[in-house]
Amino acid sequence: AICISLRSSNPANTNEMTSNENISPSVLNRLIKEVKEYSKNPVDDIVLHVNEENVTDIRAEISGPAQTPFEGGWFKLKLVFGPDFPSAPPKGFLITTIFHPNIAKNGEICVNTLKKDWKSDCKLAHILMVIRCLLIEPNPESALNEEAGRMFMEDYDEYHRRAKLMTSIHAVKDASAGAAAGGASFVA
Repeated sequence: AICISLRSSNPANTNEMTSNENISPSVLNRLIKEVKEYSKNPVDDIVLHVNEENVTDIRAEISGPAQTPFEGGWFKLKLVFGPDFPSAPPKGFLITTIFHPNIAKNGEICVNTLKKDWKSDCKLAHILMVIRCLLIEPNPESALNEEAGRMFMEDYDEYHRRAKLMTSIHAVKDASAGAAAGGASFVA
């Protein structure tokens, strides 16, 4: 099932921005428009979660693609939209621990679409699809996780084994997530 979940922010989490104060109305309007577009045309295997109180707090869960070491896992990510969006790309972070060449140990995602190839007309659905494609086709030459990049190139079987193990430990779908985590869920 594909769903869009609207949730309220958690006031106990002081590290999370809880308002749209520093974001211009044009950025907010663009993000609202893109979330509405996504709800009408969602991407298979990507569940979007938007904070009602802070539309710049966009999170998603991506299903691990078939025939990859990530198959069967669900990977939580966060997109951080700054005040310069859409001139500057959002920053992407995987919240779920993963062993992947292009995802740093702190979760930072390295993909050209969010770096040098950024275009201001890039849509939310495209960003999410590119991140999912990175799980299918890593780029070890541009590794943020040097160990994973080196292992991918020198001993792919060992890389695959380690990535699959990390998936089985960290990317297990939490059945209680979604509506129970703080908001209404809407099936699209």
